[in-house]
Amino acid sequence: MNELMKDVLVRGTAWDGKLRVFAVRTTQLVEELRRRHATYPTTTAALGRTLTAGAMMGAMLKGEEKLIIQVKGDGPVGQIVVDANAKGQVRGYVDNPQVQLPSNALGKLDVAGAVGRNGFIYVTKDLGLKESYIGSVPIVSGELGEDFTYYFAVSEQTNTAVGLGVLVEEDNSVIQAGGYIIQLLPGITDADITRLEQALAGMPALTSLLAQGETPESILIRLVGEDGLKIHDTMDIEFHCPCSSERMERNLISLGATELQQIIEEDGKAEVVCHFCNEAYTFERDKLEELLDQAKPKPIH
Repeated sequence: MNELMKDVLVRGTAWDGKLRVFAVRTTQLVEELRRRHATYPTTTAALGRTLTAGAMMGAMLKGEEKLIIQVKGDGPVGQIVVDANAKGQVRGYVDNPQVQLPSNALGKLDVAGAVGRNGFIYVTKDLGLKESYIGSVPIVSGELGEDFTYYFAVSEQTNTAVGLGVLVEEDNSVIQAGGYIIQLLPGITDADITRLEQALAGMPALTSLLAQGETPESILIRLVGEDGLKIHDTMDIEFHCPCSSERMERNLISLGATELQQIIEEDGKAEVVCHFCNEAYTFERDKLEELLDQAKPKPIH
């Protein structure tokens, strides 16, 4: 993979600090999760848009902070879950990966039909405090870009423009994926807002810009102009899942001795699959018996 095509996020400010801006390419990330979960195109677009929003929202955090996004609509894909952190590491899954719907009236993938137009988006942030911060908003369109725009306005009281795009090839693979977030900060004027609205209205499709070789930075320049843009930093975005055999062993032990005994007697082995990365871990009888010993209550002397 050449350097140009790496998944990368840029963040900065514009117009003398009156805008906070993020843009990201997530093509490799979305393709990795499409491959792992064998998603069909409509589902790929729904999961990919949520992953892209998650990557940018993760970049708003600091240090060891992380967040989980849950999109719980009434559409056939079921729940979409994305986990992201401040280091550019993202993972995710969808309840029903093999959902494919006919194109919508605009000839595009029917993401709203797959997600559903009723339900909620939940964002849980682990900021290292005793309790996590949880924000939730109703789904307003199911297209997800508008839904995250609404989330920022209501839950974080920040007027925000969110653009999310995923372009899928006929063989199901991901051609392009990416997005931007533009947030209005104190000091913004009506004239500034009009200028931004005009730039957003005149924007070609995000995925077609990426397909033409545009970068996250050049997409931001299209929106806010080169003069007014200050890029603060750039970070790589990557798929990362911290699951491991040891972690799955702990999950099995937590089931308790009775349930482990039942698995040993009925199946003789266990297969545990990670929701997020679809990696399967198999435990044979001898390993299960070892875990059963650890799960049994210890006598108190």
